[in-house]
Amino acid sequence: MSTDSKRKEALLYHAKPTPGKIRVVPSKKHASQRDLSLAYSPGVAHPCLEIEKDINNVYKYTTKGNLVAVISNGTAVLGLGNIGPEASKPVMEGKGLLFKIFADIDVFDIEVDTENVDEFIQTVKMIAPTFGGINLEDIKAPEAFEIERRLKEELDIPLMHDDQHGTAIISAAALLNALELANKKIDKVKIVVSGAGAAAISCTRLYKAFGALDKNIVMLDSKGVIRKDRDNLSTEKAEFATSRKIDTLDEAMKKADVFIGLSMANIVSPEMLKSMAKDPIVFAMANPDPEISYQLAIDTRDDIIMATGRSDHPNQVNNVLGFPFIFRGALDVRATKINEEMKMAAVKALSELAKEPVPEQVNVAYGEMRLTFGKDYIIPKPFDPRLIGHVPPAVAKAAIESGVAQEPIEDWDRYKNSLLERLGADNKLVRLLLNRAKTNPKKVVYAEADSLDVLKAAQIVHDEGIAYPILLGRKEVIEELMKELDFDADISIIDPKSDEELERKNRYAEAYWKANKRDGVTQYSAQKIMRERNYFAAMMVNEGDADALISGYSRSYPSVVKPMLELIGMAKGATRIATTNILLTQRGPMFLSDTAININPTTEDLVTIARMTSKTVKLFGMEPVMAMVSYANFGSSLNPNASKVNDAVAYLHEHYPEMVIDGELQADFALNSKMLQDIFPFSKLAGRKVNTLVFPNLDSANITYKLLKELNKSESIGPIMMGMRKPVHILQLDASVDEIVNMSAIAVIDAQEKEKRQL
Repeated sequence: MSTDSKRKEALLYHAKPTPGKIRVVPSKKHASQRDLSLAYSPGVAHPCLEIEKDINNVYKYTTKGNLVAVISNGTAVLGLGNIGPEASKPVMEGKGLLFKIFADIDVFDIEVDTENVDEFIQTVKMIAPTFGGINLEDIKAPEAFEIERRLKEELDIPLMHDDQHGTAIISAAALLNALELANKKIDKVKIVVSGAGAAAISCTRLYKAFGALDKNIVMLDSKGVIRKDRDNLSTEKAEFATSRKIDTLDEAMKKADVFIGLSMANIVSPEMLKSMAKDPIVFAMANPDPEISYQLAIDTRDDIIMATGRSDHPNQVNNVLGFPFIFRGALDVRATKINEEMKMAAVKALSELAKEPVPEQVNVAYGEMRLTFGKDYIIPKPFDPRLIGHVPPAVAKAAIESGVAQEPIEDWDRYKNSLLERLGADNKLVRLLLNRAKTNPKKVVYAEADSLDVLKAAQIVHDEGIAYPILLGRKEVIEELMKELDFDADISIIDPKSDEELERKNRYAEAYWKANKRDGVTQYSAQKIMRERNYFAAMMVNEGDADALISGYSRSYPSVVKPMLELIGMAKGATRIATTNILLTQRGPMFLSDTAININPTTEDLVTIARMTSKTVKLFGMEPVMAMVSYANFGSSLNPNASKVNDAVAYLHEHYPEMVIDGELQADFALNSKMLQDIFPFSKLAGRKVNTLVFPNLDSANITYKLLKELNKSESIGPIMMGMRKPVHILQLDASVDEIVNMSAIAVIDAQEKEKRQL
């Protein structure tokens, strides 16, 4: 995608369907006049009076306790510099989005139109009663230091300048683990810090808090080494001025153990790396291009421990590992500030988490067989679901122990469970899905690439590195649409009806005829049928010219399934083809089976569908907790439609006791764990959160998933084909661009898994 196309896409993303990235939604009922009279006048007077009696009641009756202000004056925005408060608003909204999706914290972004320190501080102080915490963002140094220092002294709610402390906390956790692997002590190592802005100063201060010594630290700014004999040093730079008689980065790097880069791209040479001490630790964190490229660094030194700010290399120093969870812990104990003890607790929590066994969901997301603590894994991954249950409790405990918590936590197990429950509202599955596909992209053929939405999806898939698209359809139409989309990549375009593809068509027809000649297929009919794009695409996969197939956008599901079953067929050992849909709901991902193939499955079919669905759920790194649903509960009806479900569950309990599955159950009992526990405490699902529903017939499954999708505006992924010999996936008619992209990722992951089984 060209720069202009990316610009257009970014602008469209921010503008449509409604401007911006965050919004305010009601959290209480508001349908009736009674609701409104409680929400506003006259009912609202009662909480107002309670707060007047005791100001702490504001946390009981309002959103203050879960509301953070993201505040900036736009003087140091990302890599854009001083662009002003209005221009900084998209970034602040983005920060608010991250707070919400990672830690379920609500945010108002506030852009302040002043560069005067006193005015900025006064503004923040005046609006502080609204908020439970304040995140300062993108404020230029040295003003940022004074603003944060004074506000911390004058406010009684947690406040942090993430540009300073976020990188410091994450990199400190990585540094502690890197030093452990290198068998080095923090009070002995020589540290070079390239950069002297807010982040560099804060990083170095935090390293000192963990034991790094001033005499072992050399800091550089744009003028070179910061020395004590330099004139006009700011207070912050003077704190790290060295007495050593050196001037350049080359000199500073000699025999250094640690390099911390928070400056600019490509300033570290291979010669500098070679001059460092044994087992050097290099954190090149300039973005988007580090101080030395990852590949060049590891090619230069095989004993290096390397981290960057990039997601496409191991050991990403990403602030999202810190700020959402630090504020979560601070808010939950109503801390009056975020102090050094809380920041250090976050560092230790992140450091310790990297040493614990990594859950399968994280391995799956990053395409790893098994992530383990070592040179390529010194810091947790941003998509690790354990972060919210690990970091906030550590921060909260530190707040309590250091005396800044106003509402101590008594039941820590209950608190951790409540944190994990917050993840249900955030659908991380798509991010995990796309990330995993990117680890090993495959060739995906799109059978309807001359449809605009399919081509848009193929463009995203290509640009994001999810797959290598092969475009099937009318070549002149595809090329015209590509011009319209500014999709100028070198991608294979194939028209099955074109004479240009005669050799390939003949080859496919011959293979098809040989495989089916005893089933009434003639050479002529084989030649003719290869002009049909779904047959042609299926043969591409069969013959290894593509790894996976996506079709169904413009044709009915049965008409697309037929050639797939005929040409691809079932996987070895499979007795049934079925589908599952993933719905991304407020309670988390839900798998629903079978939504597209089996009209009225038998008991044996339901057993097969349940087992295939269980394997698919595990493919996403999740533990399947499955309910077989019906209109009856545990044999309360003798109707065959209910009995077959009961019989299927009985068979699974006897022959596959390791499966967490039960039924038959009505849907409300399956999804309401308290109801199930109260009425049917004997169930294998009692006390469990169900994430998979197996339906008794196609009617119920298909209607349910489409109702939920439309009524709740839930994102859907699927139907995912299960039991096929090759990775072929069929879209619902008129699927959205996002749905096609997600299904492309599913197809890639399916191909990855089938490839593993063949190795």
